[in-house]
This record gives sequence, C-alpha cells and structure tokens, in this order.
Amino acid sequence: MKKIIHSSPLLVIAIAAFAFARCGAKSEEKNKTMEDAVAVKLQPVEVVAYVPVLKYSGMMASATEARLSFKTGGIISKIYVKEGDHVVKGQLLATLDLTEINAQVQQASQSVEKSTRDVNRMQNLYNDTVASLEHLQNVTTQLNVAKEGLRIVQFNRQYAQIRATTNGTVLKKLMNEGELASAGAPVFLVAGTSAGDWVVRFGVADKDWALIKKGDKATVNIDAYPDKIFTGIVTEVANGADAVSGTYEIEVKILPGGYRFAPGLFSTIQLQAAATQNVSLVPVEALAEGDGKTGFVYTLNADGRTVKKNPVTIKFIEKDKVAVNSGLENINEVITDGVGYLTDNAVVKVVK
Repeated sequence: MKKIIHSSPLLVIAIAAFAFARCGAKSEEKNKTMEDAVAVKLQPVEVVAYVPVLKYSGMMASATEARLSFKTGGIISKIYVKEGDHVVKGQLLATLDLTEINAQVQQASQSVEKSTRDVNRMQNLYNDTVASLEHLQNVTTQLNVAKEGLRIVQFNRQYAQIRATTNGTVLKKLMNEGELASAGAPVFLVAGTSAGDWVVRFGVADKDWALIKKGDKATVNIDAYPDKIFTGIVTEVANGADAVSGTYEIEVKILPGGYRFAPGLFSTIQLQAAATQNVSLVPVEALAEGDGKTGFVYTLNADGRTVKKNPVTIKFIEKDKVAVNSGLENINEVITDGVGYLTDNAVVKVVK
C-alpha cells in the first residue's frame, strides 16, 4: 500500500521566502560590489615606428685647435702675440734665445771641417799605400756622422721659433718671455677660425651610442643666438668608452651660416637618429610601479568588469608617452585614470 505525503502549505511558503531572501542577498551583494568598483578610463595603444630624438649639450671648440711648442728647449727671447690676437698661417709667434743653439751649430760645423781634413789626409796616405783601406773607411764614416750632427742642430735652430699652423685665434699664452721652455712644452693654444672648423664634443651613454652614426643630422641651439637654429652633422663616433666617464665621445660639426663663433659657446644638440624602432606607445599615466626599465600596465579583462596586471619592459620615456618594448602584444587598450587604486583582478567600471 503506497503512502501519500501531503506538502504543508507552511513549508512551501517557507521555502519560497528563503529563495526570495537569497536572491535578494545576491542582488544586494552585486549592487554593493558595483558601488565599490574603481572608476577607470581606457586609452588606445599606439604601435609606431619611432625615431628617438637625443638631446645633449657641450661647449663649442675648434676642430683645428693646436698646442704649439718649441722643438728644443731654451730661454724664450721674444713673444710677439697676446691672448685673443688673430693670427695667420706662418706668422711668427715666439723665438728662443739662440746663443746656445748657434754655439751647437758652430761646434758641429767645425767637427765637419776637421773630419773633412782627416779624410783628405787619409786618402793621400792610402794612395801612397801608407794607410790601409780600413783607416780610410773609418775617417770617412766619422765625416758622415759629423755631417748628420750638423743637420740635426741646424734643424733644431730652424724650429727654435713658433709659427702659426693655421689662421686662427690665440686662446691661451701659457709662457712668457724669459722663461725656460722645455722641448715640446705648450707655449700657445691656438684655435682655427675657418668656417668648417667649429665642433661640439660630448659623451653619450652606450644605448644612445648604438643609435648614432656618422653623417646623422643634428639641430644646434646656441645660447649666444637664442633665435637661431643651426645645422650640424655627426663627424666622429668614438669606438671605445672614456676610461674616466664611461661615455662615448661624439663630435658634431656646426655650420655657422655667416654667424660669428668662438670657443666655449654653450650649445644644445638634438640628434635625429637614423635607426627606427617599433614600439607600443601608451600614456605615462598608464604606468604603475615603473623603475625606468620595467613596470606594470593594467588592462581590462574579457568580462569587462575586472582587470589584469601586465608586466612590461620599458624602452624609454619621453614627455607624456611611455615606449613599451614588450608585454602589450595583442592588446589594444590600457587603463589610465584610476591606476593607483587597482590590484590584479580588481573590479572596475569603465567611464567614457
């Protein structure tokens, strides 16, 4: 015999009330979660072939700067120029007291005369078979040595004076009349002043050195001419780092364009590197916890309600843009406003 169980009306009502209350709780919880969601904005990711602009500064100098000195040591007899004087190529700038040098020339000349007499005498004895061929050869060698000694002191006398090697300006006069000048010690610092002689030299980091090539164009701003932009070209790129600074020296030649230049003018160089880079550009506001090389960027998940924290590699930061090298592949938008309040899988609401 089957037993029939009849449902109590009170039980049905209780179950219905419980289900309604549970649905209400879920709805309330959902509403509360949406109220706690962080308001964010999205910005598009730009993938571009970017040409970085490198900025450096340095002092203008002459490409033909020369430290002029005497070939031999001696007392400075006369200096004919002062600092700031313009000189022309071949102009006499200073001379040594020639007393000692002339004595050396005289001594070498007399040595040649004596050796010449010895050779003539030995030649006669050899012709009379009194002296051997060896004796004749020995005195002949002595004569040749004496002649070369005379050539040396005559050469030194010729360079016992300093002449300008190019048209230019005397930047520094390092010694005065009456001082003892050692051989090779600088007496003048002279800078060439022709139109193609002006350069700016500065050191760059290794990551910028890899982008710079000979022949790259540059724009130059000079404080002395604030309203004028000059054209430059990279003429030298160092193949090794400086032992002290660890940077690589770059030389940029500047075209004066009719303006007057002088050594020491402060200049700012902007280099447009020839090499291009494919990078993802995002607003700087999208970057979280960046340390210059790495950082994090938040993106919206497929559900449209939660976010993902993406590690990225930073190529460089310029103005209001961050160039991301990796980490944003196949991502079209990043979160900007509200980044400071986000964590991984945080609930957000997108504000247009």
